[in-house]
Amino acid sequence: MNHRGDTMSGTAPLLAGLDLVKTHGRTPALRGASIALAAGEILAVTGASGSGKSTLLHMLAGIVRPDGGAVTYAGQRLDRLPERRLTELRRTEFGVVFQFGQLVPELTAVDNVGLPLLLAGVSRAEARRRAGEWLERFGVREQAELRPGGLSGGQAQRVALARALVTGPKVVFTDEPTGALDSLASEQVMTALVRTARAAGTAVLLITHDAQVAAYADREVRLSDGLVLPAEVAA
Repeated sequence: MNHRGDTMSGTAPLLAGLDLVKTHGRTPALRGASIALAAGEILAVTGASGSGKSTLLHMLAGIVRPDGGAVTYAGQRLDRLPERRLTELRRTEFGVVFQFGQLVPELTAVDNVGLPLLLAGVSRAEARRRAGEWLERFGVREQAELRPGGLSGGQAQRVALARALVTGPKVVFTDEPTGALDSLASEQVMTALVRTARAAGTAVLLITHDAQVAAYADREVRLSDGLVLPAEVAA
């Protein structure tokens, strides 16, 4: 595995954070972290609990604004965009998956996946059709009419990944997507994610504490005390 802190060789970054600073109360979460993600790249960000991994993801996804530094996406300053534009990006060009999926409990699997399409103005019939195709890709088509309470942890997380990818985003952000899963379910989720992202040319920012999960990435960077470690230290 490659542990460089830059993007893949010869590839301009699609998404980048430069000298990012964020403080929660009196506690510094990021202290000048810099990171870059190339189009189509799968990048793992690892580090101990409290190292700033989730804060970094939230900042790069436009969920949290930095106290200092800059976030750029496709040549524009993401951290300077109005909330309305950030919300639009998260509906169309970004997909976000958290550790526990955060599926809507009242909706079936197929309707959970189709929800971003409905919010974008797609008809319900078309949204369900496209959602069904994505459930098929993730191997959970048979669970389409089940609600989250009837799904296993691994099935629910694959539904969450299908929902994140159904709009054809350019970047998917995943925060400990296998943290609540056993080893078999974790392998199934990661295999499905990598296969689907590769086929779609989607970049993936993967936050994880698990070395086996990080091994699925093209590259790994490590955070420590709010800073990205130099390659020679992280290796």
